[in-house]
Amino acid sequence: MMKRFISSVLVLGVCLTPLTLPVMVKPSWAQSQNSQVEELQRLLLQAKQEERQGQRQQAIETWQQVLAIARQLKFRKIEAIALNEIGFNYYRISQPQEALKYYNQALAISREVSDRAGEATILNNIGTVYNSISKAQEALKYSNQALPIMREVKDRAGEATTLNNIGGVYDNISQPQEALKYYNQALPIMREVSDRAGEATTLNNIGAVYDNISQSQEALKYYNKALAINREVSDRAGEATTLNNIGLVYHNISHPQEALKYYNQALPIMREVKKRSGEANTLNNIGAVYYSISQLQEALKYYNQALPIKREVGDRSGEAATLGNIGLVYNNISQPQEALRYFNQALPILREVKYRAGEATTLNNIGLVYDSISQPPEALKYYKQALLISREVKDRAVEATTLSNIGLMYQDTKQPTQAIANLQQSVQITLEMRSGLQRENRQKFLEANRGTAIALTSLLIDQNQPDRAFQWVNIATTADLADYTRLIDAKVANPQTQKAIDEWNQKNQQLQYLRRQLEDKFSENLSRQMRELETEVNREAEKIRSQFPEVAELFETTPKDIAQLKASIAPDTVVIQPVLLTNVKNVPNTIALFVLTKDSLSVKKIPIDPAEFDKLLTEHDKQLHLGCDDKGCDRNQNYAVTGGQLYDILIRPVEDKIKAFSPKQLSIIATGKLRYIPFETLYDDQAGQKGEFLIEKYPVNYLTRISTRSIPDSTLQGGLLALGNPIPRLPQNLPGTEEEVRNIAQLFPGSSAYIGNAATLDQFKTQAPRFPFLHLATHGCFQQGGCQKLGLEENTLLFADSQFNIRDAALLGLQNTRLLTLSACQTAMQANSNGEEISGVAYVFERAGAQAVMASLWSVDDSATKDLMVQFYQNINQGMSKNEALRQAKLSQIQRHPFYWSPFILIGDAR
Repeated sequence: MMKRFISSVLVLGVCLTPLTLPVMVKPSWAQSQNSQVEELQRLLLQAKQEERQGQRQQAIETWQQVLAIARQLKFRKIEAIALNEIGFNYYRISQPQEALKYYNQALAISREVSDRAGEATILNNIGTVYNSISKAQEALKYSNQALPIMREVKDRAGEATTLNNIGGVYDNISQPQEALKYYNQALPIMREVSDRAGEATTLNNIGAVYDNISQSQEALKYYNKALAINREVSDRAGEATTLNNIGLVYHNISHPQEALKYYNQALPIMREVKKRSGEANTLNNIGAVYYSISQLQEALKYYNQALPIKREVGDRSGEAATLGNIGLVYNNISQPQEALRYFNQALPILREVKYRAGEATTLNNIGLVYDSISQPPEALKYYKQALLISREVKDRAVEATTLSNIGLMYQDTKQPTQAIANLQQSVQITLEMRSGLQRENRQKFLEANRGTAIALTSLLIDQNQPDRAFQWVNIATTADLADYTRLIDAKVANPQTQKAIDEWNQKNQQLQYLRRQLEDKFSENLSRQMRELETEVNREAEKIRSQFPEVAELFETTPKDIAQLKASIAPDTVVIQPVLLTNVKNVPNTIALFVLTKDSLSVKKIPIDPAEFDKLLTEHDKQLHLGCDDKGCDRNQNYAVTGGQLYDILIRPVEDKIKAFSPKQLSIIATGKLRYIPFETLYDDQAGQKGEFLIEKYPVNYLTRISTRSIPDSTLQGGLLALGNPIPRLPQNLPGTEEEVRNIAQLFPGSSAYIGNAATLDQFKTQAPRFPFLHLATHGCFQQGGCQKLGLEENTLLFADSQFNIRDAALLGLQNTRLLTLSACQTAMQANSNGEEISGVAYVFERAGAQAVMASLWSVDDSATKDLMVQFYQNINQGMSKNEALRQAKLSQIQRHPFYWSPFILIGDAR
């Protein structure tokens, strides 16, 4: 779907918050038959009973009677307890100022009578009130006074509660690491004092922090521990809340059926414990899952159950969100007038509660409805209102979406200049926002925003502006690689640069945390904090980009000048970048083939069926693998057929351009699933008598992107460092690599080879800076989720003494490396993958200093690898360029099945 509706609050969550129960001090009074004392005792028991039954107003009245008698009898400790309890009950009925009035009176008396335990409890309670009214610094002031006193009087339970409350303050002001620090101190104390309910609360709080910083598996781990305890202590309300929280995690990581399983367990418990607000939120959450899986009637059913409860409990923000969600459903089932009715009910409520970002969202959605019923002037009126507010409150996501919708409306009404201007602004904001995304959020974000970039590229090509189209394509390609680098937390060699990036990452994580909190529950205070922090994060990114050129690409959002891009292309080289422009409403499904040289740029659009093309890629990948094992390959493969079909789509339409330049090098920039296909195997069945592979016609190498950043030439002459078979036992044994390493080391004078136990990471780090050629005949795992059969984590290289995470590649001293060869790495074509692993790995090593990386797309029989690698290095030794050396090595095996020779690809400088 191209024009995008925005859900105001798609998922409404319920999280447990730490509550501080007041410490009751038993009065020790003399043996007296005084009727006032007896009445006092009776009232104390009555007040506690009323509290247990949730009768807060009655409890306040009873405690007021206790207070009056305690004052008459001058029982100062009882007076302090009564004041504390009155304050506590006012807090529970959401009257924080009344609560503070009584707490402050109680505090003065506790100090007067030197009741240190009571003083600590009251300080803690005051801190809790200030936290609830978003006065974080006041909350911390009081809680931090309570903590040392709790420790002094050895009140371990109170200490744990205080630590939990301090964690809660840091949680609310979006300092997740500080929150975790305090929660993790509270947890063992809760266990020590056998406070199982408090332990469950703390586990739930820790889970919520991990959920908000997008560490879903950690969140689930803590939530599941909390759930077990909730059930053990029969805390039904806590159980329902935790079930809901687990459902939220599964919904956020796109596991809808798991989310429904937990929500459907939470719902009857919410009803059982009469938690109406929690019931409404759970109904809304269930509706959101059904909406996400396009079961719209089911979504509507649950939203319609949530709405009257939201009204009943007076949750105006939640009411507006639910109205907006119902509006979304009606629009999706083609009932625009019903959609407008619900959006128009939501709008005044959002204005009433001063939720400006929600107002902008709803205005955008109203505009979309008018757009869909062909009323562009009316649509534009609402879009412009939405745009103004989104900019005012600095809601970049809504601004980007609204600009995209305006651009697409102009495209539909044949106003290409205005369309391009708005789409460009939208893509630019999207590029700025994506830089901070963590793994769990990234896929959803990219899916939601990919259409704008595709529409922009397609429109620029149609308007005969291929240069501008490619500028956006290139920066999007670079952003993809920068995302990968951030996702694996790749380091840089310069400590000053690394410090700046670490500080930026910390602030950016805080920003993402704030965004998640705002999604769960809007507050003007949080919204203001987010806007201020976002401005700071963007300013810091610009500062890093300008001060540290080596990492500039990570923070760039403006396309490079096309003349600069073309100037960086090597002489006698033709660059081809295929770009899929598919699955976007109102944009014809095509693949754009960009062809660039130092002096020219052209593009051709080829119509394709996206589903059929995807099947073709998958089938060709299978043909290159299928039936191949250590004994050989099935000769009746159809790789020439699938390779021929791909050649007809990806090469033949621009072959006349390629031939016109007589290139000595064909450089491919592959994106998405195209990264998994060795272009060398594309087959021209019209060439000669039997046809030819692309590798037989041209030397083929790969580029991660076109970059204006220059990598200095190596000053080292000759020499190779080779490591092989570091773990010579199953399942990691690679016996053929030992001979491979010995043979290639002999080709270069002064080379060094390390095999088995000697192939350590320490040896590699020590020796690598001395050699221009580095060869690692070891397992590398670059599959998402790791390589379980090999016992390797993702993004690691295997050495004899450890697994090396490539995020630390910049610390290896690769500044003089001409070529890094990874001869046994593993990536995998997966249904949900875009091939970022292989390009991302090469990009990480490029940034670390290597001019080029040679890697394999799949793991090949190590005997065949040995033959190809020895031939390759022999060719290098005879003076061939890296690219020609690899081409000739492959041609020497061209009669074999492509399984053996095609997976090895050269990425980067091919000279």
